[in-house]
Amino acid sequence: MASNNTASALEKEQIFGLAEKEMEYRVELFNKLTHTCFNKCIEKKYKESELNMSENSCIDRCVSKYWQVTNLVGQLLGTNRPPV
Repeated sequence: MASNNTASALEKEQIFGLAEKEMEYRVELFNKLTHTCFNKCIEKKYKESELNMSENSCIDRCVSKYWQVTNLVGQLLGTNRPPV
């Protein structure tokens, strides 16, 4: 019975490890997407406190293309998720 408790504890540790890696992956993906689209779409000199229409459109297109490309690359690499 003690071996069952040990096995389940080991499985839980592995599950938490995988969940932690997945969270790190998602945070890194989000940070790269944010950085890429911000640098591409937002002017370096801030003129207004809010995004203008062209910046909003650019960000929408950038995020959409970013997801399409990362999903495509992920499929080409044979993984279920896009690479970071």
